[in-house]
Amino acid sequence: MPRSLAPSFTPHPGGLLAGLLALLAIATPALARQDPAPVRAEVGRLLKQQTRSTPGEVSIQVGEFATDNALAPCLQLEAFLPAGARAWGRVSVGVRCLAPTAWSAWVPAEVRVRGAYLVTTGPLSAGQIVGPGDIRQESGELTALAADVLTDPTQAVGQAAKMPLAASRPLAASHLRMPPAVVQGQPVKVLSRGPGFQVANDGVALSTAGDGQGAQVRLANGQVVRGTARHGGIVEITLP
Repeated sequence: MPRSLAPSFTPHPGGLLAGLLALLAIATPALARQDPAPVRAEVGRLLKQQTRSTPGEVSIQVGEFATDNALAPCLQLEAFLPAGARAWGRVSVGVRCLAPTAWSAWVPAEVRVRGAYLVTTGPLSAGQIVGPGDIRQESGELTALAADVLTDPTQAVGQAAKMPLAASRPLAASHLRMPPAVVQGQPVKVLSRGPGFQVANDGVALSTAGDGQGAQVRLANGQVVRGTARHGGIVEITLP
């Protein structure tokens, strides 16, 4: 009898390759990476802590952290701000892994603060003392203004303008200075104090000085003395 032949099967080259790749994927574990979610959560936690006492309405937006970061999974994360940086406007927040593998990365974020700030009601000249009627409060995005923008009238009233300021200009701390306590050529009262005594003399200031600064005075008898300027046209001299 003729011998029966079993049907032959030749695998397709493409199918064989696909099978090998599938087996390789099963045999090779997935590359471990740091999950972005806890990293972003740690950044948000730090920024909320940093802005807890910030006046106004605070909103925090944490940027993306790459999913293909190639960083080892971390069990203990710690967020930090660069030296001198504050949680204000656009900022890069550092995140370091403390355990089990040390690494660090940076995450972009933005902190927006909406609240009241001071603006001038009219033009101010250089040296003009700011009064209550010279300022008013407006509401807006504080992080879009100068970092030292003033928010409370007590921060400005009684201060002197360093430079001419236009009307409706947001007022910043850098625009103001404390007015001088005594001005050169101004009549002043010189108070000399010592253990158990105090003597008052009249004089004329030879220099301009702020409160607590040194000032020279010529007394009525022509003697020149040096003391500490105080508001109200007073120069104090402490004797041993």
